[in-house]
Amino acid sequence: MTKPYSVLMGKAVRYVARLRGGGSALPGLFVETIDKSFVPDVLSQLPQGVVLISGTNGKTTTTKMVVELLESQGMKVFTNRTGSNFIRGVAAALLGEVDTRGKLDADIAVLELDEAHAVRFVAQIKPKYSLLLNVMRDQLDRFGEIDHTANLLHKIALSTTDGVVVNRDDPRLGSEKFRRDITAPLRSYGVSTELLKQFPSDDEMRSDKKVARFAPTLFADDTSLKSTDENHATISYDSKNHNVDLKINGIYNILNAVGAVALCRMIRGDELDEKAMITALQNVTPAFGRGENLTVNGQPCQLVLVKNPSGFRLGLQSFSPNGYATMIAINDNYADGRDMSWLWDVDFDSLRAGGVSEISGIRAYDMALRMQYDDVPVGNVATDLSKSLRRFLSAHSDSPKRIYCTYTAMLALRRELAKVTDVEDVS
Repeated sequence: MTKPYSVLMGKAVRYVARLRGGGSALPGLFVETIDKSFVPDVLSQLPQGVVLISGTNGKTTTTKMVVELLESQGMKVFTNRTGSNFIRGVAAALLGEVDTRGKLDADIAVLELDEAHAVRFVAQIKPKYSLLLNVMRDQLDRFGEIDHTANLLHKIALSTTDGVVVNRDDPRLGSEKFRRDITAPLRSYGVSTELLKQFPSDDEMRSDKKVARFAPTLFADDTSLKSTDENHATISYDSKNHNVDLKINGIYNILNAVGAVALCRMIRGDELDEKAMITALQNVTPAFGRGENLTVNGQPCQLVLVKNPSGFRLGLQSFSPNGYATMIAINDNYADGRDMSWLWDVDFDSLRAGGVSEISGIRAYDMALRMQYDDVPVGNVATDLSKSLRRFLSAHSDSPKRIYCTYTAMLALRRELAKVTDVEDVS
């Protein structure tokens, strides 16, 4: 039973934090401290349980897709919209949704969780369904070697009760070893053989030599990306092709869309309204900071989250620099990962012709040095994000702009941009 005092005190902390422009997870940390059963107690109310989404890249955008697909099916969905993917982030989001008695008006929860925190979560709450996206090198100061990350995702799958959806093209998630001991029904998603080169695994991106492709296992019910051209995709399942035109940008988000469809199909089963699902998929817009499009002085200003070598590489591959002024903002706070050595695993040649107008953030000078080694011209380098952003916007007031940024830099930049344009309040 949810304790009324923890709800009221948590809501009070949330209110004060929002007035002060504080972080989205602070109220969650507070309520976790005073009432460790808050999250399990609230989520246990949900008649259709919990869906958990995890993996290295794409959690926030994929979660947004799954939420909107399930809502198209008439379901009331709770989710942690901010992308704060620790348990405290879930607790903070719940504080914004429950009433003063701790009641949550929803049918199902769709949660994105950081791999390590997801393992803590499933020790308390068994998800009905889980969607496991990929295993890439990320935050080695926290996760260590990549196989450890795969083991974390395996523990999530072992704790899932009603269904697990895995990216069959990831050599670790699609392996026979990963499937071992999982008791929930398994489904797969991935891409056609012709598209595999566009979606390299972590091993392929880190090696100068050709890496032998493993043979993925297609489960009895597989969802596949058959073809893609910019924002158009052909998604196949049940021996039928479905053509969709997406509003989201980036080839990696198209693959995330395939995973979202696979998960929605599994959850809804025979009750699936296919037409509503496809229509909803075509109307999904980017999650905040993940290719998010803002308008400043009548010109587009795009925020692209980068947090590991694979994500940065795919971002550079997906967004052409032509006609855009570029800024890069790199922080190394805990939520970003403290080890920034991964910047040396990214190829920045595509930025050479147009250069980078502004580099900022705590690790601005590390980023500038990295640009020097790839012969990318750089304009200004400064650690103060606010001043750098103002200078960047002023210098390119008549041009489209794109900012590649780590997580905490993205949050800070959105707060600054909210002073000059409309920015969605995500809480």
